[in-house]
Amino acid sequence: MQAKEFKNHLVQDIIPFWNKLKDEKFGGFFGSVAGDGTPVKDYMKGVILNNRILWFYSTAYRVLQDPELLSMADHAYQFLTEHCYDKSYGGVYWAVKFNGEVEDDLKHTYNQAFAIYALSAYYDASENKEALDLAYSLYDTIESKCRDAGGYLEAYNRDFTPTINYQLSENGVIAERTMNTLLHVLEAYSELYRVEHSDKVRVSLKEILSLFKDKVYNPDKQICEVFFDHEYRTLIDLESYGHDIEASWLIDRACELLEDASVTEMMRPVIEGLAASVYRNAIDEECRAVNNERENDKVDRQKIWWVQGESVVGFYNAYQKEQKAEYLAMAEDVWAFIQNRVIDKKSGEWYETIPYHGEADVTAPLSHEWKCPYHNGRMCMEMLNRLL
Repeated sequence: MQAKEFKNHLVQDIIPFWNKLKDEKFGGFFGSVAGDGTPVKDYMKGVILNNRILWFYSTAYRVLQDPELLSMADHAYQFLTEHCYDKSYGGVYWAVKFNGEVEDDLKHTYNQAFAIYALSAYYDASENKEALDLAYSLYDTIESKCRDAGGYLEAYNRDFTPTINYQLSENGVIAERTMNTLLHVLEAYSELYRVEHSDKVRVSLKEILSLFKDKVYNPDKQICEVFFDHEYRTLIDLESYGHDIEASWLIDRACELLEDASVTEMMRPVIEGLAASVYRNAIDEECRAVNNERENDKVDRQKIWWVQGESVVGFYNAYQKEQKAEYLAMAEDVWAFIQNRVIDKKSGEWYETIPYHGEADVTAPLSHEWKCPYHNGRMCMEMLNRLL
């Protein structure tokens, strides 16, 4: 692997694809793209999608220093502040219509976190203090409205009264707490702490890391449990390979930012254990890519786009930390799989799913409210920085 490979894919494929989705009439970016690359202009605009786009362009500007990228970030920021943020109750909505009117006023902790993630990166790129102030406002919202003494909760109505967590509950369970939300609150707070070392955010980061170690991570299996009831009792025997490998490097990133030797030592078994378990359990040796998940005794051998992107970063991060050749080889092999099987050669964007023993459905949408330039764009930028 070479840095120029990731830079070329970022500059020649991913960025041009997303540039075409800028909505000049109603603001933001088109909410869905058909398999042939045609934007679905009247599709709703997921706020998670806009948040991730704002993070992507802000971070790409910092990496590439292209003023056009900052202009695209400005566009996404304007849409967030004008249409996605609830000026009456605080927080960001779940989705708006194509024209910016509210589609779904649900407030989800996961979505608030991604707004913090995006606004922090945008502040770093633009030096717009209002963006940082809004990020802190959302931090305060999460800490005051989206958690209890035991940790972070999930879904709320517009006024932050609790509601059922349909959005981040899958596999036949309804979860009161999820590893996924906790992971992305950690990610968001890490980015906020990176751009400004706030004491209160530092305290929150340490608390979240403790929750991962004491409540979420299963040391016997070396995995993160996924869905929980209120008391952190796991609801299902599920091993999410993509979330585990992503968590391995995001937890490591938080430790690096904190620069606290005791925290790093506390989390080392978690970081190393997650990478080891994914390498041990998740690899499809037929194609040297990463399977989706295991539920009970059944392994889902579909290859999901974001899982592959996170696996490249996660295994390379594990190689950098432990200098194990098998981790480097795995990162290289997954990157080869992405190049050969996941990237749509026509549009430059990635197919969402590669079936086991099959080819991607070329008619499936290339973008929707959950599919964005966050995982693949971040992989390119992470690897570019790590390989230089």
